[in-house]
Amino acid sequence: MKNYPLIPLPSRSDSLWRYTSWKKIHPSEVEEMPKSNPIIYSRGEEFQIDDSNEIARSFIHSISPVCKKISLVNEGVNLDLESSGDISSGELFVESRGDSTITIRISGDSTWTGLRINGDVTGNLSVAVINEISENSNLLRCDNWKVNRNSSLELATLSVGGNLNKSDIRVELKSKGSDLRCGIASNGSRRRNDDHHIEIEHTVGYTTSSLVMHASCNDASRSIGTGMLKICEGADGSDAGQVFRNLLLSEKARAEAIPGLEVLADDVKAAHGAASAPVDKEQLFYLSSRGLSLQESSSLIVEGFLMDAFRHVKNPDVLLNLRDGLLNHLDNLITG
Repeated sequence: MKNYPLIPLPSRSDSLWRYTSWKKIHPSEVEEMPKSNPIIYSRGEEFQIDDSNEIARSFIHSISPVCKKISLVNEGVNLDLESSGDISSGELFVESRGDSTITIRISGDSTWTGLRINGDVTGNLSVAVINEISENSNLLRCDNWKVNRNSSLELATLSVGGNLNKSDIRVELKSKGSDLRCGIASNGSRRRNDDHHIEIEHTVGYTTSSLVMHASCNDASRSIGTGMLKICEGADGSDAGQVFRNLLLSEKARAEAIPGLEVLADDVKAAHGAASAPVDKEQLFYLSSRGLSLQESSSLIVEGFLMDAFRHVKNPDVLLNLRDGLLNHLDNLITG
């Protein structure tokens, strides 16, 4: 609890907190330090990670009873995290060597869930993070990943759970040959609010990154995607791009995409783009003419649109886990 009480409340002018302020995502009065139940981990050894000067990370660190370490060496792991009670939180450190995969499923019915993930990647790591918490829950997720020399990270997120969700994902490409492929898919219904903030930093040259975020919004749901791509001074030879696409399924749905570039080197490739559009009525008509209901037709279009966010993910096990999670979610929306 050393850092958190000393950190000033962030301004709404800060892009990280512009759309979902710290006061809104905090589980109680900002001045209070609530007690937290531990997230239940299916495996991992006790560990301790450092505190942070960023308010959300420091808060999770201060209230979390448990931190677990997952060490991967040429293996695949499915990790189930379950939250319960009024407030539930935890920290996770992932250390990967060789060619490894990890699927992290977040579930439970806690009113508020906080999860902080730190990762260190040497070799090739493919990650799927699937948010399946209760529709009445709030989720705060903070990631910090470091990708080492001649190493690659596939970081895929499927966000279909929760009511108010705030994710702050940061990746540092810290050595020559580091590579990141990041895909995020979010599906909103009712009044769900999903806010993703992604920062990718190329600290040295000859590193590559790609970010694709697809969000579909129905009813009165809202999606916000903000990206900041930083290419530091002297990081010549970097190749980076980010794309945000939104699919609006109702007139009341809202989606915002705000890509950003900060390029301080000369010889680089850097691109960004954003687009929003309603569902194609001709596609709906075609599927309906083949015997599908309107809801089934819309679900099929959403499935294809969201899975396309993972176009750069090469690991078949990770893709299968993501597809299964998405199909289960869409089936529940139809039958529910």
